[in-house]
Amino acid sequence: MIYLVTGGSGFIGSHLVEQLLKKGHSVINIDNFDNFYHYQIKIKNTLESIDKNSDFEYSDKENDIQKLISLSKSDNYTLYYQDIRDKKGLEEICKTHKIDLIIHLAALAGVRPSIERPLEYEEVNVRGTMNLWELCKEFDIKKFICASSSSVYGNNEKIPFTETDNVDNPISPYAATKKSGEILGHVYYQLYNIDMIQLRFFTVYGPRQRPDLAIHKFAKLISEGQEIPFYGDGTTARDYTYIDDIIDGITKSITYLENHSKVYEILNLGESQVINLNDMLCTLENNLGKSAIRKNLPMQPGDVQKTNADITKAKTLIGYKPDTNFQNGIKKFVEWFLRK
Repeated sequence: MIYLVTGGSGFIGSHLVEQLLKKGHSVINIDNFDNFYHYQIKIKNTLESIDKNSDFEYSDKENDIQKLISLSKSDNYTLYYQDIRDKKGLEEICKTHKIDLIIHLAALAGVRPSIERPLEYEEVNVRGTMNLWELCKEFDIKKFICASSSSVYGNNEKIPFTETDNVDNPISPYAATKKSGEILGHVYYQLYNIDMIQLRFFTVYGPRQRPDLAIHKFAKLISEGQEIPFYGDGTTARDYTYIDDIIDGITKSITYLENHSKVYEILNLGESQVINLNDMLCTLENNLGKSAIRKNLPMQPGDVQKTNADITKAKTLIGYKPDTNFQNGIKKFVEWFLRK
């Protein structure tokens, strides 16, 4: 099978690419190496995902990415330095490859930055995603997996969150773009018979985690003896989901789509184990062997109080079975963090 993965050099994307290649598939990776965090992190992710651990000599971004493209090219892997907002560039890729299924992970991420840059988030997360669906229509690509987010639930008072809950009240532009993607995705399924699964990810963590996310950010600051920004009283809670479990959910969604037609489904991919901020920090401190210096701050606009996934539907439909508890997941993350 030939899979197109958008955002395949990011945190989740690089793990997915690695898994697909191990299973003998061909992968086309589209990534624009956005400046959201340093491009060298994505180069390292890419090299690890294709099992190339050669010493990479860095110079400047443009030259380094072109060198990476050349270095990574193989019979079953191709990297494109490509923005999903550029429809003509995407069309050229689709003319070159016969794509069986698209896994769309690329996005501008983050709740707080989306409040500062809402128009850019709409441009990437809504218009960019629609470009991909337009390509599906034009090039007869009938299978599509899309990354949504637990952010769509907002401050949902019903716990745990189920896919049938009303999600018409997002509290950040990021969440609104993800909800828009689910609605527009249904339009393309209905009009053009594009089989689709929308996956609502719940607070993914593990090796290669984005440096702006709390666990990675806290680990770095604690290890450096710097203050950590601690928002609220520590009772906010998240359904932390280890990266291997998320990849399991994505690959099982791929298998389901390949074996079924007339599919439009929304699935929660979480751990159904909720950890509050105080306990998360304590677990991280214990594994690092070092105490955090807290800088207490008020809750931030757009932050939700709690996330908790009901994963019954994912278990039933695709056989999703998360098996990494939080203690073991943090242990694995810290081992990676200390040797990277």
